[in-house]
Amino acid sequence: MAQLQETYACSPATERGRGILLAGDAKTETIAYCSGRSVIFRRLDAPLDASGCVRVWGRNGDRALKAEFRPITGRVDDLRWSPDGMRIVVSGDGKGKSLVRAFMWDSGSTVGDFDGHSKRVLSCDFKPTRPFRIVTCGEDFLANYYEGPPFKFKHSIRDHTNFVNCIRYSPDGTKFITVSSDKKGLIYDGKTGDKIGELSSEGSHTGSIYAVSWSPDSKQVLTVSADKTAKVWDINEDASGTLNRTLVCTGIGGVDDMLVGCLWQNDNLVTISLGGTFNVFSATNPDKEPVSFAGHLKTVSALALFPQSNPRTMLSTSYDGVILKWIQGVGYGGRLIRKNNTQIKCFVATEEELITSGYDNKVFRIPVNGDQCGDAESADVGGQPNALNIALQQPEFALVTTDSAIVLLNKSNVTSTTKVSYTITSSAVSPDGTEAIIGAQDGKLRIYSISGDTVTEEAVLEKHRGPITTIHYSPDVSMFCSADSNREAVAWDRATREVKLKNMLFHTARINCLAWSPDSRFVATGSLDTCAIIYDVDKPAASRITIKGAHLGGVHGISFSDNDTLVTAGEDACVRVWKLAQQ
Repeated sequence: MAQLQETYACSPATERGRGILLAGDAKTETIAYCSGRSVIFRRLDAPLDASGCVRVWGRNGDRALKAEFRPITGRVDDLRWSPDGMRIVVSGDGKGKSLVRAFMWDSGSTVGDFDGHSKRVLSCDFKPTRPFRIVTCGEDFLANYYEGPPFKFKHSIRDHTNFVNCIRYSPDGTKFITVSSDKKGLIYDGKTGDKIGELSSEGSHTGSIYAVSWSPDSKQVLTVSADKTAKVWDINEDASGTLNRTLVCTGIGGVDDMLVGCLWQNDNLVTISLGGTFNVFSATNPDKEPVSFAGHLKTVSALALFPQSNPRTMLSTSYDGVILKWIQGVGYGGRLIRKNNTQIKCFVATEEELITSGYDNKVFRIPVNGDQCGDAESADVGGQPNALNIALQQPEFALVTTDSAIVLLNKSNVTSTTKVSYTITSSAVSPDGTEAIIGAQDGKLRIYSISGDTVTEEAVLEKHRGPITTIHYSPDVSMFCSADSNREAVAWDRATREVKLKNMLFHTARINCLAWSPDSRFVATGSLDTCAIIYDVDKPAASRITIKGAHLGGVHGISFSDNDTLVTAGEDACVRVWKLAQQ
């Protein structure tokens, strides 16, 4: 069996020019946010304790599905519970009047009529004390005020001159605040909806304000902006807001440092940037350094583990070009910044070098010193690479394949290009650089010997019934394993070129990736079917270990940290570490 040991969670799905909304549970120091088809629960005091869940859940560990509704016709931008826990209000995009809806959580029955908006409604909130009220705001520059239940439109607030991005009631229910792309924050009476104050223009934000969150005592608010700063404001008795302090967040430079979301939870001031970086400040200790962590925003497509490092580290990369460093037992270890921050399709790495390719004809070799990337050298290989391979015993040597050619590189110089008559889909090179295995669209494996700059075909192996998706030599180089899009993997004896382990046919969809354990005993496969399967090559394939639902949307990266520890990554933008129990 396999037990989940750690999760390196994704960051919230961000969009330039849009704020995002964070939620939290003050009792457990847990925050929640959305990413793709997942909702992530993450403890601020234990970042590795993260899990994904969807729809309506139970609380305090009960993650069973309680109900599922489609309250509006388009995307949901905000969701808030009534203080009695019986009603939910949602807002977002839709057709006609389907922009806001409030309903009973158990039955789904509507509890109001929400006229008044003509464009996407970006935020909504329930008054946390009786009498109940609902407020909304959106792209029509309006904030609307509703009385109930059942809720009915009372009046519109027309004080902003641009998108109203977020609206939030104070915990005591006496006030609510709106923040807007017009760089203003306005404060209203919680019971009547009348304007009673605003944030001072002195020290104000110089960019769009995307989100706001109240302190637990209702005396302060936290705001975040496109100007890359977060600000703490004191809310005075006359409902005016004066600047208390400005929080400067660590970042990676450029537009990715724009702040798009925030949450004030107990002593934690949480901010999130467009690039997916969290910063957690102390509300009571301004001099305390913020805690920073991040996650991927897109599908994680490749992993590189360095088992000899101390502490044990790994790299993960997503196709948007982000490369993150992780430390086992700790979590986020930083982000590697490349000068050519382009998309990544193929990726391999050593502790001293990264080799990447994107969606053009170039292969980049990038020196790495700790967390710093040096100047990249590139080579044009004449076609879009579909696989990159390093000969580990002579890392200056790399084998690159395109759809129609086998290319040998010495450092960043192309030393030979061998055209082929079939369509290449995958490849691998032996650690000493003397042999290559080429997988093809026709399901065949072709073995080539490499001598200097000469590539010579030696054998053709036929077992697969679909295009080859991935190939890897075992660490002891006595075997290799290949997998195909027809959901089958095959382990081969390298010397005899005979099948070592057959009937590895337990996935229900394309196999995307595979990996060997350091002792060459186990081979693991990851598939589009969301599962990872671990086989013992000395036992029948039926004695496999299956990790069901390892990653929502599919497993795209897989590697062993040690003989008993498997690391997986996938479409859900998360990385997970699993402990394997020997059978």
